Amino acid sequence: MDIQELGGFSYRQLILISLLSLFVEMLMIRWVSSEIRIFAYFKNFVLVACFLGFGLGCYLCRRRVQLMAMVMPLLLLTLILKAPISPLRRSIAVLPALLGATVEVHVWGVPALPTSWTGMVLALCFVVPLFALIATTFIPFGQLVGWYLENSPRGVAAYSVNVLASLAGIAAFTLLSYLHQPPWVWFVVTGVFSALMFWRNHPVRNVLTATFLACACLLAVPEGRNARTYWSPYQKLVLQPLYSDGQIAAYELNTNDSWYQQILNLAPEFVQSHSRFFQRHPLDQNAYNMPYRFYPAPPSVLVLGSGMGNDVAAALRNGAGRVEAIEIDPLILKLGRELHFEHPYQSPRVHVTLDDARSYIENSHDQFDLIVFSLLDSHTTTSHFTNIRIDNYVYTREALQRARQLLKPDGLFIVKFQVDTPWIAGRLHKLLHDTFNQDPIQFQTDIGGYDSSGRFFVSGSPERLAKATAEPALAAYLASHGNMPMESARVTTDDWPYFYQHEPGLPIIVILVSIAVLVVFGWFLRQTSGEGTRLDFHFLLLGAGFMLLEAQIVSKMALLFGTTWVVNAVVVSGLLCLIVGANLVYGALPRIPLAAAYAGLFLTLVVMYVVPMQKLFFESWSLRAIVATLALCTPVFFAGIIFVSSFARAGFRGSALGSNLFGSLIGGLLESASLWFGLKSLAILAAILYLGSAIFLSRSATVKEELSVVPAPVANP
Repeated sequence: MDIQELGGFSYRQLILISLLSLFVEMLMIRWVSSEIRIFAYFKNFVLVACFLGFGLGCYLCRRRVQLMAMVMPLLLLTLILKAPISPLRRSIAVLPALLGATVEVHVWGVPALPTSWTGMVLALCFVVPLFALIATTFIPFGQLVGWYLENSPRGVAAYSVNVLASLAGIAAFTLLSYLHQPPWVWFVVTGVFSALMFWRNHPVRNVLTATFLACACLLAVPEGRNARTYWSPYQKLVLQPLYSDGQIAAYELNTNDSWYQQILNLAPEFVQSHSRFFQRHPLDQNAYNMPYRFYPAPPSVLVLGSGMGNDVAAALRNGAGRVEAIEIDPLILKLGRELHFEHPYQSPRVHVTLDDARSYIENSHDQFDLIVFSLLDSHTTTSHFTNIRIDNYVYTREALQRARQLLKPDGLFIVKFQVDTPWIAGRLHKLLHDTFNQDPIQFQTDIGGYDSSGRFFVSGSPERLAKATAEPALAAYLASHGNMPMESARVTTDDWPYFYQHEPGLPIIVILVSIAVLVVFGWFLRQTSGEGTRLDFHFLLLGAGFMLLEAQIVSKMALLFGTTWVVNAVVVSGLLCLIVGANLVYGALPRIPLAAAYAGLFLTLVVMYVVPMQKLFFESWSLRAIVATLALCTPVFFAGIIFVSSFARAGFRGSALGSNLFGSLIGGLLESASLWFGLKSLAILAAILYLGSAIFLSRSATVKEELSVVPAPVANP
């Protein structure tokens, strides 16, 4: 079917396909990362697959659009991820163990083992086709967007509309995440957008609508008879009630198919009626009660990572005067309010703050007698553009130094963590030693029973610690549960916050998956080598540099304002608005010298690199936002001017946009350089890439040939 049957060029169609493209991109990243646990820790691998497919589509925008390239991969992905086929389910479940079982990076639920090359190769044999499926899905999206931009009567205006519609797609998906909607709803919404896009072409409309509805039906099938699945803005949560004597005795919460949290009932009446639960593990040795063996009845308690309420309930049971509870996930907090047996969040002595722990630490002026870091252990990254996990900025030297300022002089500071590798214990020990200038008391509570075990690190007032450990029963317990194995590890900082990585460097998993991505990229590119177009290295380097800019800005703004989904959505939206602002400036000043834009870009990159992040923690939130935007986000404005000016000179060719998106793929892989050299290194790398783009621009001749009449793509169902 000729594109004119869809109405030819129209801003309505451009808006719909741009919105749909970003919506599906967000859907794919969130969905695949939740269903295949290893990608929850490396989301940008799914992101670069989307970039590859979309870039190829733009590169091939003069070809016929084969919509089956979207339909078949989506159906296959849905079947792979959700079909109740036991061998397939076992293969997906074992992927984290094959890819993530190394001593370099800790992945929850995966024991650290020597690198198994055979296992990794087998895992890559599954990951590479999956990557190709995701990329293939986005080829038709790129073809349509590329064609509309090439054929727009006003290129800059069309590109601005494309960016704003993309922003609307992000906003729509963000709204569904805020409303805790599951994937089947995402696919229904995608089907509605697709029907609107292809309304005039009945066969195409019907095929796409049926495809998305079929995917939605498969995804709507319940996962278990008793378990209930929830989708918070951060992760997939599965809640399972645990029964005793025909009654619910506890709840277990899993995320991304690994154990995460639980709700326990330690109320006196329950303990008395279920004494058998506590025969092997006495109540006073329960992990939630242990902090109060060191500080009985503290006047004030700060619980960071309060989850569904076990630590808050323990503080109340042990006589705390007031409790400040901090939790980042609104859905986990909601489940705790509704389901916790002791109803701790309803107590008038408890004040709840929905926020990131680091954000609260930086913005609070309160002081506490007891501070408890309660199993702050992230199972996912903070956004689609960075490898930083949600809790990485909590366990840095700067974070603990700031947290100490919230502790009263005679108070105690307790970190409770599920330590699975000796080097994580060594890192926590060193962080607390450097913060308090004393070796923390370290012990491990018993595993098993009606409890949640964990490693404890206790620091603070020497007098209070001496008084607590002089008590014979506690001293005997510490003697039998201490002397835990530790290994040295690099101390994490705000510039290198990778708490779950042993030492700076590129983990084997990152190297292998990056090579696999490049191999798939090369294969796809070779298949399209006869299209009469070629890679434009100026645009490729612009895309790579911009991706590094975006990753660094998202990471640093998360440090300043919290690693919450709200902050991430606002920052990404703000960056897109800066691009639109650059388009408006270029529209008003089309002859703006590119040399001036490059000069502004390099100057602002220098500012981004040299300004210490700690200097941006202003007490005024609005002042912090203004200064941070000027110091960190201004390079995006100049980069936007360079791109739109170059895009206009290239006649808004789809192949130019495709090369730019290929560059974004490369930039997504290069973002892993921060795992080795720290976040500040991304500014240097981005500057090198932009310098390369300037060199290629200066060497290339001005586009002299007029664009031939662009053949319209044909949509075939």
